[in-house]
Amino acid sequence: METGLGVGLTAIGAGLAVGLAAIGTGLAQARIGSAGAGVIAEKPEALGTIILLVAIPETMVILGFAVAAMVLLLGG
Repeated sequence: METGLGVGLTAIGAGLAVGLAAIGTGLAQARIGSAGAGVIAEKPEALGTIILLVAIPETMVILGFAVAAMVLLLGG
């Protein structure tokens, strides 16, 4: 049986895994998005590439979520 402190620290660890990954992704997507808008203004045919480049950092949040799920399910 886990103690209250162990459950709390596990929850904080899971929250940090998702939260910090989301902050990093947001910063990356902001810079990629603003640069991508400039590229699309000059070369509209690059739209597909820019959409792909904006979507790639989102995998970091998905991995953070996976780590958080493992921490909550397996940690203790």
